[in-house]
Amino acid sequence: MANLITTKRGLDIPVNGKAVESIGSAVLTRDFAMIPDCYHGITPKLMVKEGDVVKAGSPVFFDKQFPDTKFVSPVSGVVKSKNRGERRKIISILIESDGKMEYADFEKPSLAGSTREQLVLQLQQAGLWVYIKQRPYDVIAAPTSTPKAVFVSSFDTAPLAPNNDFVLGSQMADFQMGIDVLAKLAPVHLGVRAGKKSPFHAVRNAAITEYAGPHPVGNVGVQINHISPVNKGEVVFTVNAQDVVFIGRFFNKGVVDLTRTVALTGPSAKAPQYFKLLPGVKLEELLKDKIKGNSTHRIISGNILTGEKIAGNGYIDPYSTQITIMEEGNETHELLGWGMPRIRRFSMSRAYLAPLLESKLVSKLFGHIRYQWDARLMGGRRAIIMSGEYDKVLPMDIYPEYLFKAMITKDIDKMEALGAYEIAPEDVALCEFVCTSKLPLQQIVRESLDLMKKELE
Repeated sequence: MANLITTKRGLDIPVNGKAVESIGSAVLTRDFAMIPDCYHGITPKLMVKEGDVVKAGSPVFFDKQFPDTKFVSPVSGVVKSKNRGERRKIISILIESDGKMEYADFEKPSLAGSTREQLVLQLQQAGLWVYIKQRPYDVIAAPTSTPKAVFVSSFDTAPLAPNNDFVLGSQMADFQMGIDVLAKLAPVHLGVRAGKKSPFHAVRNAAITEYAGPHPVGNVGVQINHISPVNKGEVVFTVNAQDVVFIGRFFNKGVVDLTRTVALTGPSAKAPQYFKLLPGVKLEELLKDKIKGNSTHRIISGNILTGEKIAGNGYIDPYSTQITIMEEGNETHELLGWGMPRIRRFSMSRAYLAPLLESKLVSKLFGHIRYQWDARLMGGRRAIIMSGEYDKVLPMDIYPEYLFKAMITKDIDKMEALGAYEIAPEDVALCEFVCTSKLPLQQIVRESLDLMKKELE
C-alpha cells in the first residue's frame, strides 16, 4: 500500500472552462517554431540553415555547454527561416511541415543492454534529455549530474489542468517504459492522487506515494520537500508525466514522437476539450472560432498561474500541456474598483459575498459558484507586507517571506539557508496570486535561481 501525505495549506482556484474529456479535431497550420528561450538557461548553436530538409527528430540546434544535448524538430519539413535579434541572438527557427511526418532514423535502444552513460547519451542525441529538469535551479538537468532521485507527479492540481488519467490512460505501456528508463538514472518517486484509483497505481519500478490536499500538492517541488529535500550539493531530477511518455515511445518504437495531448481551457474558450498537438505548433488555426465574444482576450500557453502570455499568432511552448483563454479585462470599468461590494468575485480572504456562501452543502445543492475571471492585476505594487499570507498557500517546510526578502536583496547565503535549492517559480505561483503587495514573485525566484547558478557553479 502506498504511503499517504496530506497537506492542508494551499488553494484550489475555481475557474470556469475545464476541458471535457474528448479529443477534438484541429486544422493546424503547417508552420512550427522552435524558440530557444523556451529552454531556460541554454546557449543555442544552430545546426541547420534555411532550406534544409529535416525529419521529426532531426537536430536543429544544440547547447554550447553540453554539445551532445540536441534540440530536435517536432515535424518533418523544410527550415523556412531563422530569426535573430540583438547581438545575433537566435529568436526562433521556423519549420514548414511537409504533412508527411517522416521520422529520423534511430537505432532502437536496448534498455537492458545499456549502461547509465549510454542511456544519457541516447536521450541527449534524441532530443529527449531537454524534458528532464533538475532541482536546484529548475533548469534542464546537467548530463554530468548524479541525482539522488527522480520525481514524477502523475497529477496536476493547477487551475483547469488536464486529467492525466484520461490523457495517459491509453499510453501506460510507454509510460511504464519511460519509468524503467528513468529508474536507470536514479530511484524514481511517483506521486499519485489519493482518494481515487488510477492507472498510475499499477506502475512498477517506482516508489508510489499518494497525496491529498489543495493545489499545489501536485507540484513536484512540494513532493520533493516532503520526501527528499534538496540540500547543498545534492541534485534531484524531475520529469512531467507526459514527457515520461516521450521517453517510453523512443525506447519502445525507436522514433522521436513528441505528440502530446493538450487541454484547451479557460472562461473564454468556446468548447473546452483536448487536442493532439506537437510542440511549437502555431495557434492561429487551432483557436479559430474557439473563443467567446469580441472583447480582448489573453491567450496563455500553460495555466493561469504559471503560463506564458502569447499572441494569437504565436506558438505553443514545448513544455505546455494546456492552453488557457480568458478576457484581458482592459475594457472593464468598475465603480470603486475592488472596494465595491460584489457577488461573483473570488477572494481568499472572503471579502466578497460569494466565497462566504461557498460551502460543501451549498455546492452540493446548487453547484459551485461561477466566478467572473479576467487577467487584471486588481491592485498596485507596494512594499512587501509581513502578513503570513504566503504560508497559507505554500505547503513546504520553508519560510517564504524571509526567502523572498533574501532573494530581493540578492543575499545568496540566506537564500541557501532558507530553502532556495528546492524551490522553483511554479511553487510560488499561488503566493503571487494572493500577494497583497502584488510582487512578481515568480520572476524574483527565477532571477535569484539564475544568480545562484552563476555564482555557485
